[in-house]
Amino acid sequence: MARTRATSGVDLHLEPTGPRLRRGLTDALREAVRSGRLPSGARLPSSRSLAADLGVARNTVADAYGDLVAEGWLTARQGSGTRVADRTVVPPSGEATPRRAEGRGPAYDLRPGTPDLGSFPRAEWLRAARRALTAAPSEAFGYGDPRGRVELRTALAEYLSRARGVRTDPERIVVCAGFAHGLRLLTAVLRARGAHTVAVESYGLDEHWRLLAAAGMTTTALPFDERGTDAGGLTDEGAVLLTPAHQFPMGVPLHRDRRAAVVDWARRTGGLVLEDDYDGEFRYDRQPVGALQGLDPDHVVYLGTASKSLAPGLRLGWMALPPGLVAEVAAAKGGMDTSGVLDQLTLAEFITSGAYDRHVRAARTRYRRRRDALVAALAARAPAIRVTGIAAGLHAVLRLPPGTERAVLRAAAYQGLAVDGLTPRYRHADAVAAPLDALVVGYGTPPDHAWAGALDALCAALPFGENGSGIPFPG
Repeated sequence: MARTRATSGVDLHLEPTGPRLRRGLTDALREAVRSGRLPSGARLPSSRSLAADLGVARNTVADAYGDLVAEGWLTARQGSGTRVADRTVVPPSGEATPRRAEGRGPAYDLRPGTPDLGSFPRAEWLRAARRALTAAPSEAFGYGDPRGRVELRTALAEYLSRARGVRTDPERIVVCAGFAHGLRLLTAVLRARGAHTVAVESYGLDEHWRLLAAAGMTTTALPFDERGTDAGGLTDEGAVLLTPAHQFPMGVPLHRDRRAAVVDWARRTGGLVLEDDYDGEFRYDRQPVGALQGLDPDHVVYLGTASKSLAPGLRLGWMALPPGLVAEVAAAKGGMDTSGVLDQLTLAEFITSGAYDRHVRAARTRYRRRRDALVAALAARAPAIRVTGIAAGLHAVLRLPPGTERAVLRAAAYQGLAVDGLTPRYRHADAVAAPLDALVVGYGTPPDHAWAGALDALCAALPFGENGSGIPFPG
C-alpha cells in the first residue's frame, strides 16, 4: 500500500512491494533514488518517523537505510541525518532523456497581439489586491454569479460608458476568460437559436475563424477597402464579427456610413453584431472612435479584455450584452463563475481607484514613442516602404512590393526577428482578388531597452534597407 511521509516535515511517498517488508522497503527507496525522484542531497525522514508512518518496526527502516548506505545510494552522518548520496543518475533504458532545445528563440519579437509585459503595474496591482481582499465579503469566495462579481461588473459599466461610449449596466455585463471564451459562449447561444453562419472580415485573426469552424459555424468573408469592411452584402447570417474601432490587422476605423449600415442590418434581420474592441484604449493621432455598441445596445454585443491594456495572462474579458441575451449567455457559461474571484475584485479596485486610467495613459505615451521611432526609422532607412494603420493600436502594417512577403519573412528570420506576414490574416471575399504583401509589425512586445535593436533588425530585412541591404524591388 502506498504511504506518504508528512509528520516530520519531509514528504516521502513509498510503495514497498513483495512478501518481505525489509526487502520491499529497500527496493522502493533504491528505485526512488535511481529514477531521480529523490535527488542528490535530499534528506530522508528519521527511521523513527518513517517507521511510525509506515506502521512497521523501527529496526526494519534502520536496516533498509543501512543496506542502501552500504550500497552507496545513501549517506549517514552524525547530526546530518540520512541523505541521498551524490551520484550521477542514469535513466532507465527506454526512457527518453531530456534534450536541450536546439537553437535559440528570436532575438526580437515583433508579432502583434501582446503588450509590453515588463510594464505590468505590479506594485499598483498588489496594492489593489490587498485593498480588494481586505474589503471582500466572505460570500465572494463562494461559487458566485456566472455573470461575474458585481464589483467588477459595476466598475466596468462605469468605465466603458465613460471611456468607450458603451451603453450598459452591471446586470448586462458577463465576465469571461478572454475574447476567445466569450466568442465560444456566444457561438453556443447562436447555435441554440438555430444560426449556422457568421460573417467575418476578409482580414482578421485565423484563430477566430478556426474557433467558429470548430463550433460548427460556417463563415463568410466580407470585402475590405479604404473605408474598412463592407458589410453591404450581409443577408441572413446569424451574426457578423467586426473590429470597427481599429480593424485588425489593417488598422483603419469603420467608416460612419458602414457603421450605420451594419446596425440597420441587425435591426432588420435580428442578427447580432459582435464587436471586438481589442485595443480601444490606444489612440494617438485622432480622437478615439467610440464603440459601435453605443449606436444600438439591443443588437450589438461589445467584447473587451484586459489582454492589451494590462496582460493576457490575467484571463479577464467582458461582454456587454443586449438584455435578451444575458440569461442565455450566463446559462452557456454554466452554473458558476469561471474567472478567478480575487483577480476580478482586484481589477474592480484597480479601475475604481483610478490606477487603471493612470496605467493606460502611461502605456499610451510609451507605445506612441515606439510607434514614432518605427516611423522615423523606416523613413530614414527604408523610405520606399509605406506604413499604414498607425493612428491607433499596438501594431502597424508595412506594405511590401508585390510578391516579396515570403522573402522578407525569410530575411527577418535571418536577422533574428519574429514578425507576421499579412497573408495568413486573409480570408477570400468577393471583390478582393488577392491579399496584399505586407508585414504586420507589433510594437508592444519588446521592452524599451530592446526597441532600438529590434528596429535595426527590421530595417535590415526590408527591401532596400539600411546600407542598401535587404530585398530589391522586382523589375
